[in-house]
Amino acid sequence: MAGGQALTIRSLTTQEEFAEAVALQKTIWGFDDLDLLPVRLFVVASKIGGQVFGAYDDDRMVAFLLAIPGLKQGPQPYLHSHMLGVLPEYRNSGLGRSLKLHQREEALARGIRLIEWTFDPLEIKNAWFNIARLGAIVRRYTRNQYGITSSALNAGLPTDRCVAEWWIQSPLRKTPVEEGIRLPIDIASIRTTDTDRARDIQTELANQFEAAFGRGLAVIGVERDDACFTYLLGCTEEPA
Repeated sequence: MAGGQALTIRSLTTQEEFAEAVALQKTIWGFDDLDLLPVRLFVVASKIGGQVFGAYDDDRMVAFLLAIPGLKQGPQPYLHSHMLGVLPEYRNSGLGRSLKLHQREEALARGIRLIEWTFDPLEIKNAWFNIARLGAIVRRYTRNQYGITSSALNAGLPTDRCVAEWWIQSPLRKTPVEEGIRLPIDIASIRTTDTDRARDIQTELANQFEAAFGRGLAVIGVERDDACFTYLLGCTEEPA
């Protein structure tokens, strides 16, 4: 870890702690004030069955996670994990995974079976983490979900998102892979140097995902090599 000590993860409960998490958003994503999740959302999430966690290096907050409760058709609630942020110097340390596992443990203790969140399918490191490391699947794609944001990380592109489903109690059964959707492995560089090409790649990716999901397929895995990052598609079966 960056601080050389074990980090601690705990629930956030005070206005001061929530304000720290808001400040981290600016540092991590570079949002304008208009795009920041405000303190009052953290307050509400903590009061209505959501999750608000902070990770600390000594007394310094270095990461946070915010989730809010949701409802689907049927009796089972789920959690929408809206934001997880880690300071740059603490990335690639396992902290993000520790936060997700802490989230899973707390959710299971309350009888929750499903956690969802959105991610940018062009961010292949996040996709690998979500699908290969955590075991999430994807069956939904939304174009420009949040509109054009002020974060430089989006490079002015539409905020297209995949919806990750993380079945934390009983993972879905997956069939053999039927097809793949490929991205150039250097998509991160393309986003910063050739916005027009990145937008074309994003549009083609959206078309392929929507067509595959329309046929009942889901992203059930990922793989990568020196040239491509590939989303692997097959079918899934709901847990009992």
